[in-house]
Formats: sequence, C-alpha cells, structure tokens
Amino acid sequence: MTRPSRRARRALASARMLDQMVADHLPLMARLPEASRHRAADFLAELVMLSQAYRHHAAGWISRRELERRGNGHVSRIAVIRRRSSISSAQFTDKD
Repeated sequence: MTRPSRRARRALASARMLDQMVADHLPLMARLPEASRHRAADFLAELVMLSQAYRHHAAGWISRRELERRGNGHVSRIAVIRRRSSISSAQFTDKD
C-alpha cells in the first residue's frame, strides 16, 4: 500500500475538520427555533458537501481546479444563507 500524497493528506485533513465542525454543531440545532433550524441545516449541508469535494480531490477523482470551483460554489451558497439570516434578524428587530 502506498502512502497518500501530501495533497491527499491535506485534502483529507480539511475534510475531517469540516466533518468535526458539522458534528460539533449538529446537537445545537435541536435548541434553535424552527426557522433558524432550516438555515442551520442548509449551512451544515453545504459544509458536508464541501468535505465530500475534498475527499473526491484526495481520491484523485477531481482536479484542484474542480475542487476550487466546487468550494467557491459552496462558499457562495453559505454567504447567501448568512445574508438571509441577517435579513430575517433585521426584520424581526424592526417590528419590535
């Protein structure tokens, strides 16, 4: 068995870090209001998909360029989720 390349080890380390973030935040979702739970679930799903892209890169199934493309897509969708969250919070405080 050959030792994974440095690129593969780094990609797998990134995937593990993202998986740990998801695992750490998943139990907290039960305490959130339903609307926030949906946003949090969307956010965590993007992290899971990003970690999967890192695994695909580590396995050699996708290129660095494809990993970058997918990563940019996930980060863009996370930014949209965060904007929706801040808009909802602003609207809530405006009604008070």
